[in-house]
Amino acid sequence: MSHLRTFLAGATTMAAGLAAIVTLSGASDPARRASFDEITVGRINIVEPDGTKRIILSNKAQFPGDFTQGKEGTRPDRRAFAGMLFISEEGTENGGLIQKGSIGADGKISSGLSLTFDRFRQDQTMQLINNDSASHQMTGLSINDVPPFTLTSRDDVKRFKDEAQKLPEAQRRAYWNDLSESGRLGGNRIWLGNTGDKGSTLQLKDAKGRTRMRLLVTAEGKAEIHMLDAQGQVIKSITPDTQG
Repeated sequence: MSHLRTFLAGATTMAAGLAAIVTLSGASDPARRASFDEITVGRINIVEPDGTKRIILSNKAQFPGDFTQGKEGTRPDRRAFAGMLFISEEGTENGGLIQKGSIGADGKISSGLSLTFDRFRQDQTMQLINNDSASHQMTGLSINDVPPFTLTSRDDVKRFKDEAQKLPEAQRRAYWNDLSESGRLGGNRIWLGNTGDKGSTLQLKDAKGRTRMRLLVTAEGKAEIHMLDAQGQVIKSITPDTQG
């Protein structure tokens, strides 16, 4: 009889354990819902019912590569960051939030945060960025023109870089200029941020990425508006002392 009691007690304990596993797995709940006060994980993949990844939150050790139409590419350069990736319905990267911050053995700071939004199947059209190091601190908002993927794909950009590296250094600038003139490259259109000498600036640029108007407030509080030509030369300035 004692053996039977021992067996029944063990069976009851096992059944309770299995019930707990079933409950946590969601098998007993059609909605597969669970509530937690706190979870500790290295990475979370938010997916659609068909398994398509849509948002990935990750530490730096498990940070993913880049995604194009459901295929993940290798990006070892991203393993310096923790953060979050946004991915479109077709499985292509749409932007993300990455961040890091540390002090090296040499005592130097290496810190940064970047929030980006990409054009469809393309690179970033907007970036909110902060970089901090022992010698430089920069915070700003960047808005970019990016050609449609039907004109220049991400693979095209990689190919352009490879082809440029094969050219003699004296020919590389002309190579990139030709691509820019034909509209194959993206470029910055608006930059709003601080300057290296503790001023603040808003720069408005033309379709070729050339600054044509610059609003500036210096660290001392001097306000200026500069209008520039295509060569980057100031053709008119407006200051509080400007007459007319």
